[in-house]
Amino acid sequence: MPELLWLFAAALGVGFLIGASSIGGILLIPALSAIAGLTLHQAMATALFTFIFTGIAGSIAFQRRRTIDWELTIPLCLGAAPFAFAGAWLNSRAPASVLALLLAVIIIFAGVYALANSRGLGNPVFSGQPRARRALLAGFGALVGLGAGLTGVGGPVLSVPLMVVAGFPVLACIGAGQVIQIVAAGMGTIGFLQFGTINFAIGVPVLILQVGGVLAGVHLAHTMNPLPLRRFVALLCITVGVFLLARPPAA
Repeated sequence: MPELLWLFAAALGVGFLIGASSIGGILLIPALSAIAGLTLHQAMATALFTFIFTGIAGSIAFQRRRTIDWELTIPLCLGAAPFAFAGAWLNSRAPASVLALLLAVIIIFAGVYALANSRGLGNPVFSGQPRARRALLAGFGALVGLGAGLTGVGGPVLSVPLMVVAGFPVLACIGAGQVIQIVAAGMGTIGFLQFGTINFAIGVPVLILQVGGVLAGVHLAHTMNPLPLRRFVALLCITVGVFLLARPPAA
């Protein structure tokens, strides 16, 4: 029972961080593994399943505030869809030790990015060149989809840093990240239903709490200075990532 309470608290917190900073979802996988006792493959598959619903909640909340730029979002999603399914297949073939290493590296990358609080190039790349910009965004989407399916991380943790560094506005990047999360998690989940194992008994209550957290986090992202929260998330990600590198989860 105490383990369940810790897991549910972690789910609520992760949802809040997803809505507020877009990078908190990555911490759900270590929580599912350490607290719920899932194998790393199960934790990744189950986490990705829950991210479908956090993405829906976040997308609705951002759209209500008119902060989703669909010209940026649609190419991302088109690039992500096929590669998320392929990533789930690769996940089923990869040993847990390799997945643990990849997960740790991505978590540390997310933490370093959040700590640096990069403002990107100032002006988006390929400004005035819509075809080139769409191709770039589709390429970003392909990387995000592959990473999501392979490691179960969702999408925003990869898409937001790439887009911000390329010069796109931060809030628009977070909004696009909510939508690509639906596509990447949805296609990855279809793959995991064929190639992996999703624990729905744990995933369903976790996703319900995450959705509540996302709605609170989106409100914070639009009304308050998110910098202190980003710094906290950054340090937490770096700590968790270093721990996984030092002691990778068992298969």
